[in-house]
Amino acid sequence: MKGSAESEARKALNRLRRALEKTRHELEAVRGALEHAEAGDFPGDDFATAQSQLAAVETFIDEQAERIEAKILASGGLEPGRIRRS
Repeated sequence: MKGSAESEARKALNRLRRALEKTRHELEAVRGALEHAEAGDFPGDDFATAQSQLAAVETFIDEQAERIEAKILASGGLEPGRIRRS
């Protein structure tokens, strides 16, 4: 990967991560409003499924970020497991 392509990929993943957080927040807001409005008719299972799908997207983002980071480190001659974060 070229430097600018790597940078763009990381930026895109970060934008996607922020969008996912906003989506989670909005889903919780909708859930709260509908639970209050519908009480017993609230489709709790549907919301649980949506939350599970968001978790799958988060896992995907994390995996792609790790993969890109490993490529960046490898291109610089570093091993991904040898770098400590503070």
